[in-house]
Amino acid sequence: MARRPKPADIWPSDRRSWFAVWRDHGRVAKESAVFVVRRPATTLLVWLLIGIALALPAALYLVEANLAHLAGDWHGGAGFSVYFQPGVEAEPPAALARQLAEQSDIENVRLITPAEALAEFRSQPAAASALALLDHNPLPATLRVMVATDVPAARLTQLAAQAERSIGVDDVAVERTWLERLAAMRAVVERIYWAVAALLGLGVVLVAAASVRLAIEARLAELRVLTLVGASRRFTRRPFLYLGALYGVGGTVVAAMLMSAVLVWIESPLERLMGTYGNDLELVGFDPMFLIGMLAGGALLGVIGALVASSQRLKHLSVD
Repeated sequence: MARRPKPADIWPSDRRSWFAVWRDHGRVAKESAVFVVRRPATTLLVWLLIGIALALPAALYLVEANLAHLAGDWHGGAGFSVYFQPGVEAEPPAALARQLAEQSDIENVRLITPAEALAEFRSQPAAASALALLDHNPLPATLRVMVATDVPAARLTQLAAQAERSIGVDDVAVERTWLERLAAMRAVVERIYWAVAALLGLGVVLVAAASVRLAIEARLAELRVLTLVGASRRFTRRPFLYLGALYGVGGTVVAAMLMSAVLVWIESPLERLMGTYGNDLELVGFDPMFLIGMLAGGALLGVIGALVASSQRLKHLSVD
């Protein structure tokens, strides 16, 4: 009596040449692309949903990257001011200025003499009338010290303490408040970025899973036939993985377009804001490597969503 053929005997073996495997992948990718193109309304809606979900964490990443860049290239830099006692001779301030300038951690030391400080105050209308009533110069000599951008806060405090112990020094004011605030802002933005990225990344996976699930339902009869003739689950799932990747890549392109539009919209106000601080607008992070990373991340999330949908629906397809 002849043996009844099993589905595995009917379906071609997976032991094929690499050329045949890649040709099959190309065919499946082309069919997935055709499926996307023939449903423009659904595709655009899915891309828009994924694009909005990806744009927000990507924008937060750019904010954090630009805060880091701003902290490193800020023209004001970190430093401290050394105020001498009134009436101190010119030699102690000059000696301390030479000593500080020899430190490798210090970029610039500026000595402001009492006469220069008085001339600066007289240039301001609000202070000129008050200074005219004085018969002597009450302003002390001052040193403005700028340290390197990579100097830690502990080293900055140490340098200020050394200057405070010098002859004739009355007070030392460490100018690092803005750095501490900027570091705190970066920490907050970074934590918000990770939280939003996790939540919206899950949203992208769910959107891709729901969209792929609809595509599976549309081809359910065809998939049942393939299963009956011996097609493996990997074979029947492959088109939907490509579909999820296409949804993820398309959503990433939409996200990049949205971010570009927002950057163009806020460019002028940002230029005016940076100009008030004496800095030129120089946005960093929105470069080809960033876009490539977004495309890879979007495709990966789309594939994960497709895996979730196909694994759930195709698992018991043969018994439906």
